Amino acid sequence: MLSARHLANVSKASSKALVAGSRRSAVRVIRNVGGARALTTTNAQTDRDTITRLLYSIGTKREVERYLRIFSSSSHPSQPAKFAVIKVGGAVLDELDELALSLSFLYRVGLYPVVLHGAGPQLNSIIEAAGVVPDYSDGIRITDAKTLQIARRVFLEENLKLVAALEKLGCRARPITSGVFTADYLDQEKYGLVGKITKIDKRPIEASIRAGALPILTSLAESDGGQILNVNADIAAGELAKELEPLKIVFLNEKGGLFHGVTGEKLDVINLDEEYDGLMKESWVKYGTKLKLREIKDLLDHLPRSSSVAIISASSLQKELFTDSGAGTLIRRGYKLFKHASIEAVGADRLRQVIHDRDPDVLSGQVSVAGVLNELKKTPCTIYGDEALDVVGIVSHPPGEVPVLTKLLASRNGVLNSVVDNVFAAIKRDHRRLFWTARTDDAASSGAAVYGSPAATTLGAASSNDAASPGRAEWHFERADGSFTRAGRSLFWYGIQNIDDVEDCIKDLEKKGRIERSYLPVGPSAPPHRATPATNPTGQRAFSTLARRLNMGTTRGYATAASVPSTEPKRLALIGARGFTGRTLTGLLSSHPHLSLSHVSSRQLAGYPLENYTKDKVVYSNLSVEDVNKMEKTGEVDAWVMALPNGAAKPFVDAIDAGAKDRTDGGSVVVDLSADYRFEQGWTYGLPELYGRQQVRASKRVSNPGCYATSAQLLLGPLVKHGLVAPGIVPTVFGMSGYSGAGTVAGATDPDGRPTTVAKVPPESLAGGVRPYALTDHIHEREAGTHLSSLLAPGSIPMKVAFVPSVAPWFSGILSVLSAPLTRKVTAAEIRALYEDMYKDESLIHILKGVPELKDVEGKQGWSVGGFQVHSERDRAVVVGGLDNLLKGAATQCLQNLNLALGYDEFAGIPLDQ
Repeated sequence: MLSARHLANVSKASSKALVAGSRRSAVRVIRNVGGARALTTTNAQTDRDTITRLLYSIGTKREVERYLRIFSSSSHPSQPAKFAVIKVGGAVLDELDELALSLSFLYRVGLYPVVLHGAGPQLNSIIEAAGVVPDYSDGIRITDAKTLQIARRVFLEENLKLVAALEKLGCRARPITSGVFTADYLDQEKYGLVGKITKIDKRPIEASIRAGALPILTSLAESDGGQILNVNADIAAGELAKELEPLKIVFLNEKGGLFHGVTGEKLDVINLDEEYDGLMKESWVKYGTKLKLREIKDLLDHLPRSSSVAIISASSLQKELFTDSGAGTLIRRGYKLFKHASIEAVGADRLRQVIHDRDPDVLSGQVSVAGVLNELKKTPCTIYGDEALDVVGIVSHPPGEVPVLTKLLASRNGVLNSVVDNVFAAIKRDHRRLFWTARTDDAASSGAAVYGSPAATTLGAASSNDAASPGRAEWHFERADGSFTRAGRSLFWYGIQNIDDVEDCIKDLEKKGRIERSYLPVGPSAPPHRATPATNPTGQRAFSTLARRLNMGTTRGYATAASVPSTEPKRLALIGARGFTGRTLTGLLSSHPHLSLSHVSSRQLAGYPLENYTKDKVVYSNLSVEDVNKMEKTGEVDAWVMALPNGAAKPFVDAIDAGAKDRTDGGSVVVDLSADYRFEQGWTYGLPELYGRQQVRASKRVSNPGCYATSAQLLLGPLVKHGLVAPGIVPTVFGMSGYSGAGTVAGATDPDGRPTTVAKVPPESLAGGVRPYALTDHIHEREAGTHLSSLLAPGSIPMKVAFVPSVAPWFSGILSVLSAPLTRKVTAAEIRALYEDMYKDESLIHILKGVPELKDVEGKQGWSVGGFQVHSERDRAVVVGGLDNLLKGAATQCLQNLNLALGYDEFAGIPLDQ
């Protein structure tokens, strides 16, 4: 949880300019997370980024970003008050600093709750001090003229205190003490000047938010005749919520939730549709608790199912709103689950509409709704879901066969309210083992996990509801005992621990057409893994009201078949091993524990022994395109590396593609070292430290990045990811490479008649200096800009990079200097921290104290970065990075990609101590 001290430090640091002159800061409309528009100050994006990063300490990045998208997309300039209504109890006002920090936190991420406060304890203190005993009837304060006079003064004072505390933190707030609630007398004879709300004018609230200020309301109302009336703050908050229909209604109290009257345990979740009647009969639910539950049920019955009520403490507001586990007591209408054995029992028209709206294969035109329904009728199945059909799961289970989850279609509400997890739990209760499949590209990128026909399934609406996505690829891995990924598709299962049994099941499923492609033989996979807090392994709310239970989705690490990287011996063919890079790669392969070099092709060296490979005796051959096609058809090798000049690899790759069509295992892995496929659809760009490992693990075609481009992208990555590179302004990278980077040409034969190669740019030709070349339009400009653009927010201007290379008189090693204009003022220490955070777990990246020199990169396996500087005007950063162009710039990175694609440990054969 974010502490008050942390929030205070952030608020003070990020709002210093606002405190000095907040009224001078311009208010403007900006694009919010998820594409929604919100009103905020010119400093808001800086604040938002800082607070968002802090949020990651209370939950996973996935959770935080999902809830930010959901909440931000709930508001629109025409109806800006749909995020949340927060009712602040009088006792909470005594913790003013904590309350102000929590509300300021929301303001700084672009969220504008409507805040309404009471002042009961403060009012009682003043009344008692005046010698008046507070009088109540049916829990309602009897209000005479003197009590109302005191109440008005107390409400105004407490309102202004909260507004002042917020503005002290740089958060704009507007006191609204009248003009919102219109009321009639509740019962003038019995209760005096107490009102029953009859009308709400939301215009003052919406005007405040449009002006970029939090609306702070009191629970005083006015009659049509102008008489001020006292209104219970809980009731006022409920009536306000009915009018605004927000996603969240939050009641802040000092206890932080509702508690079981017998066990004393805090109630995590109350699903009213399932549990209300039973709770109201419990002996410990009485008086105030019973009244509160009744009022909340009445409130939620009037609101969309996506709305919920949270009862929490002020200090837990962030955790409640931005994590799946929450902090206080969440009360929602809930979802009564069903399971039926036929389409008719669910309702054919209702199910047809769900499939039409959410099934990705239907939306993409691959299948029709009628086709999906006809498939369901052919095989015994059970349909699971909730009464609102916010989630529908279908399990196919012919007698005596392993069950397959063929569909799991969730709406935004189904994800937001964790219905998808409850439906999956119901499925797991009925089926002790289960298989399902997912496209890893969709699961990892769009956030919607898509399953292919006939096992076609999706999580989250498959159209534009990325904000509702339940956890991307991690959702599946967390619920599986095992998984296997091949060619962009993953197979998941639970309930089977023996890998031989898994293969037997898969054979049977493939034979009977219940899964659509070959997953045999089963090999390793590596899901995108993340740690979860030890106190709640799932990060999900328990389904039970009365006790917190661990969900079935406990994080399981890397799945049964993938828990240990593969050690299976495999064979590699290298096409074009004559140059510097080919020689370097063969040297590394000599130390690889599992991968053996079986074929090395070079037209000039055919018949000569390969000299720098020590594991086995290998002789150069001259493989033709026909030879390569035949080898691929017969599976003679497991992987190919193309170490050919630009433009020369295509005939060989085409031959491999043609040969792979006759194989049932998807064919061999291909890694290309040239620039030919770095922009090609269907190829994975293999820079693991920046773009992740999972796509490489799932790919059969990997394009190895260029040496200069690798260093340039690693230099720019942290700045681009955190929005520090000014859109439309081109950063510059100046690079100097050893002469080996210029390649080789044929040389004279050696005394044995063996052809040799020599450097295309001999060092003596440089006369001890450097030679700039390709001063504009170098291919690495396009390469770096294209792939870095994937780190930008959707809709951003594509990235451009200016790159100027030079060749230097040393053999190998690149030093690159980045000069990047910034979007906001930062310090050098802040820049360094971004790199340390982004690359802290990377074995081949080294962050240096000083400026990297040639000795730090030449002959080293990884990339080094340092020399973090910011211009005196703090608007331009300079960072220096370096690598060996033959190692991390080529051969080492190639071996990383081979290892990942073949299921080995990523660093097998790579000496990490160099």
